[in-house]
Amino acid sequence: MIEFDLSSLNDAQLKALNEVQGAVLVTAGAGSGKTRLLTHRIVHLIKNINVSPENILAITFTNKASNEMKERISRMLPDASERVWISTFHSMCARILRANIKHLNEGLDSNFSIYSDSESGKVINEILAGRGLEKDEQLKKSISYHLSNFKNNYYSLDMYESEFAYEKDINLIVSIVKQYQKKLTENNALDFDDLLLTTHKLFKNVPEVLNKYATRFEYVLVDEFQDTNEIQYELVKMLSQVHKNIFVVGDEDQCIYTWRGANFKNIFKFKDDFENVKVFKLEKNYRSTKTILNYANKLIKNNKSRIDKNLWSEIEGTASVEKMEFYDQQGEAEYVARTIYNLVHNEGYKYKDFAILMRLNALSLNFEERLLSYNIPHKIFGGYKFYERVEVKNVLAYLKLFVNQKDEQAFSRVINFPKRGIGDSTILKLKQLSQTKSASLLEICLNSSEFDLPASITIKLNAFIQIYKKLFTEYETTPLDEFVINVIKEFGIRNAYSSNSVEDTDKLMNIDQLVSSIQAFYSKNKTATLSDYLQNVSLISDIDSLDEENNNVVVATVHSVKGLEFRGVFIIGLEEKIFPISRAYGKDEEMEEERRLLYVGITRAKENLFLTNCKARYLYGKRNDMLPSRFLKELGFESGKQEFRGVREQVASFSQNRTGKSKQSSQFDFVKKRLNEVFYSSRNSNDNNFNSKLINEDTLSKTDIGIYKTGNIVLHPKFGIGTIVSIDKEAKCADIDFHTIGVKTLMLEIAPLKIVK
Repeated sequence: MIEFDLSSLNDAQLKALNEVQGAVLVTAGAGSGKTRLLTHRIVHLIKNINVSPENILAITFTNKASNEMKERISRMLPDASERVWISTFHSMCARILRANIKHLNEGLDSNFSIYSDSESGKVINEILAGRGLEKDEQLKKSISYHLSNFKNNYYSLDMYESEFAYEKDINLIVSIVKQYQKKLTENNALDFDDLLLTTHKLFKNVPEVLNKYATRFEYVLVDEFQDTNEIQYELVKMLSQVHKNIFVVGDEDQCIYTWRGANFKNIFKFKDDFENVKVFKLEKNYRSTKTILNYANKLIKNNKSRIDKNLWSEIEGTASVEKMEFYDQQGEAEYVARTIYNLVHNEGYKYKDFAILMRLNALSLNFEERLLSYNIPHKIFGGYKFYERVEVKNVLAYLKLFVNQKDEQAFSRVINFPKRGIGDSTILKLKQLSQTKSASLLEICLNSSEFDLPASITIKLNAFIQIYKKLFTEYETTPLDEFVINVIKEFGIRNAYSSNSVEDTDKLMNIDQLVSSIQAFYSKNKTATLSDYLQNVSLISDIDSLDEENNNVVVATVHSVKGLEFRGVFIIGLEEKIFPISRAYGKDEEMEEERRLLYVGITRAKENLFLTNCKARYLYGKRNDMLPSRFLKELGFESGKQEFRGVREQVASFSQNRTGKSKQSSQFDFVKKRLNEVFYSSRNSNDNNFNSKLINEDTLSKTDIGIYKTGNIVLHPKFGIGTIVSIDKEAKCADIDFHTIGVKTLMLEIAPLKIVK
């Protein structure tokens, strides 16, 4: 239970909290209790200064941080969290635009769609296809870069074209960007960057709207201020221009998003742009042990562009920072998986206590495979997101059409799903008609007689049109969760995945999970509309899906775990050209950001920190000799502990260490439970005979591996059918050639194998 208790704040926090007038800058080191300070300040303003909750605006960078802040405030001051405006920058802008975009008169209405990166990419691909340039991958990358760059720095397109005249193909790129923006307007859509840009334009062009919000918000608070870009900084200045009570919390040492426009120099700029700025430092860390902080401080002091801080902690702890070097990534992955397994089964840790962090997503595969071989539950972030799955996007596209009938991307996705015999030629005819008649694709379908739509097309569309019209009359009066279920049922979406294949079963489970998430959203937001839900989904980031109740190891890039903490952290791949990344070479600012990124990774750890590198690594199709990261030397590991054993030697050591452990039976109970979960979820539920034979106590607890022979055909729940190529009885492991993915080395005493032949 979190209570409002000012005595729980340290002196620096308390001094910052009590400055309730004017501009305040708090430089808050990692783990220094900034969320505690922000939430206590909000409650302090309401309880002790008598500020109305409606007059407070708190801006965060992630939905996760926003929700955490709301939950803390609701526990300290019930009902206040719903009245304080707490949101991310993008959510705040979307909310303002929904209520005021009509004032811009730019062809957009309050039901606009918010396009994800993938949807924006499809629009660009269509434009390129129309110009015969769809195969030019380099051009696509250049367009993506310049599109984001011009928006994050809020140039006009003409100004941008002039400023970057030296760039290759800039005239072509600008013309494509103009066409892209026109297309979005026709679709009544905005992309993520547009949310910020359009709000800024609204405030500049319609001063009465800005004045309404600037007058309302007597107090503005901004979290993670070092991650603001130019336009976000301007929005904050605008919103605080009336009362000038602005409280920002940031740490330039944790600015790791300059590649998307973040500018930690806004911290220094803040002191120039606001009068009589009060500055406070938070240096006491409540997360990590003294040992971990000593390494973090040692590393970040090598950066020049920073405010001098020295994090300190009262947490003693017994664990140390461990650095290991391996021949290759197989040995590295084996070490990480084995260490986690040992700590969980012998030291009382939980899987969710650990994170495996890396600079590049491309390094994750070996770790996923080794975690699977140890039956360690895990979740990978930065991979394929739930809301980007095809079956989920199909359902969401149907829902979008009820809110925004101009959304061409949504229409194109669902018009032939499930199959209605509507091919590309039919859609092309509809698009041509849409352009000549200045009407949306859906509008033409719903009013086919008015637009002289050919009878052959009308017949194909008839079932879709009738169902849509029926549901459209219901969607504003039917509870949100019921309406979604009706859409899935009426359009026969589940029927599209009616086979008993594992793939279709997974897709149906994802649809069920989507429905469950909508029901959970609606239960917490009874007044929410379909538009509210779709906006919420559009602005969800990958890490927002982290459920801390689930007992999973987190596998992620360092960028993905900003703001999180774990009892144990593995930072892997600490080699030159990987961490730091090669593009930072010769560029002081980028190298400092790489150092900040490692600093962020280190300060995620509470008790245990493991740093690893390899002498050789297979990456991007070839094997490379690797040099240790320069950051290891800065940390003092010039001749640190080395580990050169291969996978098999580590497995043998692990097997010997486990022999005779008192917890052995409970370990096997756990493994058996996990394996049954895997098998039962991936097999047809009526195949009980198959399932009952897969896993039994004797197979799992047996130390005698004599049941396995070279040449045996075996079945693994994840890797499929394989042939045992060789067995090492001392290490109790085998090389198994799986027919789809190649040879894997598995521990026979715990591997979930069924002998087929």
